[in-house]
Amino acid sequence: MDIDAWVWWLIGAVGLGIPLVLTTMPEFGMLSAGAVAAAVTAALGGGTVLQVLVFVAVSVALIAVVRPIASRHRSQRGGEFASGVDALKGRQAVVLERVDAAGGRIKLAGEIWSARALDADMSYEAGQQVDVVEIDGATAVVM
Repeated sequence: MDIDAWVWWLIGAVGLGIPLVLTTMPEFGMLSAGAVAAAVTAALGGGTVLQVLVFVAVSVALIAVVRPIASRHRSQRGGEFASGVDALKGRQAVVLERVDAAGGRIKLAGEIWSARALDADMSYEAGQQVDVVEIDGATAVVM
């Protein structure tokens, strides 16, 4: 049983795709794309040396071009998304019961929270919109 070279390249592409999924390292995907390009070269009748050159050229080109773009994109987004109480900072809320330095109630992200004013001299009446500055335990600090 003689297997064509392009089949071996596709097997290699799948083999490189497995660690891509398991480790989420995009470099494996770029190497896998290089193997697919080499499989196309083999299917079109390119020799072994040309297949290897296409694999190397496509893989290196993808790594050299795509990685810096992805890194730049990741750094522009801030790297990570806020979640939990960190995601509530900066959001707006509606005052349900008068909020002052002693306390009060607000509706924040569809839930009722205890709240207190950031500035001890300020108070907010029911119906007013306030901004959440921070979350202190189970209390939203607003202004």
